[in-house]
Amino acid sequence: MKTKLEKYSHIVIGIFLVSFAFNLFLSPYDFVTGGVSGLSIIIRHFIPLNESLFMILCNALLLIISYFLLGKEKTKNTLVGSLLFPIGVYLTKNISIYLIITIDPLLIAIIGGVLSGYGYGLIFQNNYTTGGTDILNQIMEKYFHMPMGKSILIVDGFIVLLGGFTFGFTKLIYSLISLYFMSYYSNNLTLGINKNKVLYISSKKIDDIKKYLFSCGYDVTLIKSAGAFTKKENQLLMCSLPNLSYHKVKEVLKEMDKDVFIVVTSAYEQKNANQEINKLTLETNEC
Repeated sequence: MKTKLEKYSHIVIGIFLVSFAFNLFLSPYDFVTGGVSGLSIIIRHFIPLNESLFMILCNALLLIISYFLLGKEKTKNTLVGSLLFPIGVYLTKNISIYLIITIDPLLIAIIGGVLSGYGYGLIFQNNYTTGGTDILNQIMEKYFHMPMGKSILIVDGFIVLLGGFTFGFTKLIYSLISLYFMSYYSNNLTLGINKNKVLYISSKKIDDIKKYLFSCGYDVTLIKSAGAFTKKENQLLMCSLPNLSYHKVKEVLKEMDKDVFIVVTSAYEQKNANQEINKLTLETNEC
């Protein structure tokens, strides 16, 4: 379990990374990646309004709406990020004066996305957000029964497209590239890097496959199953193995049984009775 000090230090570091990326890589180049921060870049183009001031005013309005529509508890979890992010942006606003970046715009978009992604990942990992359009997404989910992914696509997608109309097609492409890296690294840090595959195996030679996987050192679980139509009882074999071993194991299983049926999913972590969270490793087996 994280201590409160660890939790809040991660949030502060995350806010700093997002603010740093915003002021050094996104805002100076008009890369709009959605959210209130992206909207502030667009507004600044038309009105000489400080971006951090716009963010705090916008977040304050959204927090009031959140209190009445989402309740006290959800608003409380959003309050910290909603206030700290604009403050972080304000404190790092002059960083581009001291650190002048002259690299290719594509690299700027990628670096900005990666830094933002890690920052957001640290914040989300501790069950906090930076407020802003996240509040709108929660409202749309609660009152319009809209899936969170769809509401994010609509709200942030609209802001990104608005940025494209404001700053041109080239900036839109760079913004989308930055947004991709931001989402990718944020998810990896929040969920954990996808290091393993989980295989669900159905075969007439289940005992031979089980022996093979045991000989490779993999943990195997047998699950009783039955066909939905035939009602015929069967055994399903579940096995977790490193990504690097997956293709070799799959080929061996096909050689053992050409009719083998395999369902493959990605695994980020596994839990058992002895460990709260046991992170899966990338160690490979020579089998």
